[in-house]
Amino acid sequence: MKTSKAKTISKPKKTSKVSKTVKSKKVTASKSVLNEEEIRKKTHEIYNQRIARGEHGTELDDWHKAEETLLKRT
Repeated sequence: MKTSKAKTISKPKKTSKVSKTVKSKKVTASKSVLNEEEIRKKTHEIYNQRIARGEHGTELDDWHKAEETLLKRT
């Protein structure tokens, strides 16, 4: 009985090194990135509500709460 072997042809490997140029992209604000003016307005709103309730706190606490609130919104 004869057995036939299939010939396999291999493709040549690419050996040249090609350097790719990387173009820089402009970074644009997406919806998940908060606008500083939006945060400032929300911080002022939170501050006024906190003062009306007679609660103690700091500007930084209000700022962080504003960021958190706005991030949840998006």
